[in-house]
Amino acid sequence: MMKAFTRETSTAVAIPGVNCDTDQIIPGRFLKADRAQGYGQFLFHDIRRDEHGEIDPAFPLNKAGADAATILLVEDNFGCGSSREGAVYALVDHGIRSVIGPSFGDIFFNNALKNGLVPVRLTAEHCDALAEHLARFPDAEVTVDLEAGELVLPGNLGTHPIAIDPFARDCILRGLDEIEMTFTYMEQITAFETDRMASHSWLGR
Repeated sequence: MMKAFTRETSTAVAIPGVNCDTDQIIPGRFLKADRAQGYGQFLFHDIRRDEHGEIDPAFPLNKAGADAATILLVEDNFGCGSSREGAVYALVDHGIRSVIGPSFGDIFFNNALKNGLVPVRLTAEHCDALAEHLARFPDAEVTVDLEAGELVLPGNLGTHPIAIDPFARDCILRGLDEIEMTFTYMEQITAFETDRMASHSWLGR
């Protein structure tokens, strides 16, 4: 079941790389793993390691305290490439609640919304400013307030609107997927069908 999301305040980790595709987020060879065991361990599996397969201490998520962050700052066209939903699973299972960036792969963006991961589009200029701030102040916190529709950045970087589909927003706020959300309207759906059959009785013939 999707975890409800209203407001998240956390440190943020900046992940370098334009066009970070879904294969970099989770290599395809791990997609056969049992989801019940979690995909978080496979997040950025190859790019967070050096040429010898050892953990690279320079990779942002490998640094001390980075695992506590629930927000990522990414670069342009994050999540491009194949449509694998496992990329979103890896982020969610790692504990990531929101990803901020200038742009996202379209399919990744929609998969994120369906799994309670909040993708926030922010101009490249503001993303660069946030990255610089986080480099200087790694303990700075970012707030993603989905209920208020606001992204609150640290320092004097301001507050910015969060623009996502209203239906997807409502689903995430309530922690319901599309089917579960539809069931919450069963009374209205039944009433509509009853009224329609009464006024269009020929439909039931």
